[in-house]
Amino acid sequence: MSTIELKEKKYKRVITILSIIIPVAVAALFGINLRKLGFDVEPLRFLPPIYATVNGITAVLLIAAMIAIKNGKKALHERLNTLAVICSVLFLVMYVAYHMTSDSTTFKGEGFIKYLYYFILITHIILSVIVIPFVLVTLMRAKLGKFSEHRKIAKVTFPIWLYVAVTGVIVYLMISPYYV
Repeated sequence: MSTIELKEKKYKRVITILSIIIPVAVAALFGINLRKLGFDVEPLRFLPPIYATVNGITAVLLIAAMIAIKNGKKALHERLNTLAVICSVLFLVMYVAYHMTSDSTTFKGEGFIKYLYYFILITHIILSVIVIPFVLVTLMRAKLGKFSEHRKIAKVTFPIWLYVAVTGVIVYLMISPYYV
């Protein structure tokens, strides 16, 4: 087995573990409200517009990374994608922190807008879980220098990740009038 094959096997193991642990941990932490458990913590109500902005920045970074690679700027493409991953992690940390200190907000829109909101929310949540292994495999293939395989999976990863980032902002804009 070559060095690249050994590295790939190691990366795949880590990707599998992270692809399971991240959604499970987020779901578990989302269900824990520190205030309801008796902890004297101030709700982090200031976070939603910040993490929505971070989602928006992620979308811009992804588009900029696509433009960079189409223009042959590989180093810039890599830096922009690294920043997009960092933004996604920051979003996740802030999102969990907010939900661990605040009560969930109910969407109060009615009619078509309610169905639209829930469609966007549900697809956003499902795809945010699905995109994790795609992002990690895409990054792994680039790190291993498997650029033709990287390009193939990036064609799937990019639109899903971009959808998750953009719909995160849309969900925030739609629910924000109902924050307490």
